Amino acid sequence: MTYDRFDVVIVPFPYTDRSTKKRRPAVVLTASSDYGEPTGQAVMAMITRATGSQWPHDVRLSDRSTTGLLKDCRVRLKLFSIDQRLIDRRIGALVLPDQVALKAALATLFDLE
Repeated sequence: MTYDRFDVVIVPFPYTDRSTKKRRPAVVLTASSDYGEPTGQAVMAMITRATGSQWPHDVRLSDRSTTGLLKDCRVRLKLFSIDQRLIDRRIGALVLPDQVALKAALATLFDLE
């Protein structure tokens, strides 16, 4: 299966001690077609409900209507790559205003402005 940029998916996140994994939402940052030839890899950012802590460049999601998320969340720029075969499923996608905010946060993070 292929995924598009800004799809919200469920992926396995390992705990720090790697003894177990928990399924968590993430947002796809690189579409399958971004590489010209499919590599099977995708770069993603985690999605969290964490309210007790905030990282620089967190993007609070303004609209859950299309994300498939049940609670208010934010995209946390804790980036990782994953083999797309490990993705459980697509549950939704970010709305355009949240896509724009995430692009701006990534540009700031990588000093691309």
